[in-house]
Amino acid sequence: MRAEVGESATISPQATVGYEYNDDVSPTVLGTAATVRAGTVIYCDVAIGASFVTGHNALVREHTTISDDVVLGTNAVIDGKTEIGSHVSLQTGVYVPSQTTIGDNVFLGPHAVLTNDRYPVRSDGRLSGPTIEDGVTIGANATVLPDVTIGEHSFVAAGAVVTTDIPPNSLVVGVPASHEPLPPELDTRNRLEQ
Repeated sequence: MRAEVGESATISPQATVGYEYNDDVSPTVLGTAATVRAGTVIYCDVAIGASFVTGHNALVREHTTISDDVVLGTNAVIDGKTEIGSHVSLQTGVYVPSQTTIGDNVFLGPHAVLTNDRYPVRSDGRLSGPTIEDGVTIGANATVLPDVTIGEHSFVAAGAVVTTDIPPNSLVVGVPASHEPLPPELDTRNRLEQ
């Protein structure tokens, strides 16, 4: 294992930080005040900022950049080649595929699923994960299809299936999802910053 760990980090002895998936890898960089719980695996070639917290059995694959104050819940997976901003909460069971971008102050509820392959195992098309802009909330069990952009400060309801780009400040509901302007009770900002 190869890792550079910041001060005040707490890493469970049952976690793996700096998993060497290849011979030619750079060490994992883990910022200050991190908490990595049992069963978590963080690959090499990953850079994580300060105050990162995991639940149990989380996974962060190679070529991922994570900024400050990010929570990665139990059994959540970041499948590599991904950029994640600051003040982000990825709850239990969230799946983030490769080629995904997540902005700042974003919340993904339990078991939300992002995807990066429109026709899995049926074509050799390029992988392209979604872009989740700043301040977005995605509810539990929602699914976001590949190459979709969810505009800043939008709110995706639980169970929605997002198949097309969503403009900023939208409420997104249904299967397939439709959107409308945010109602007054949701026209506010996420409160994830510490």
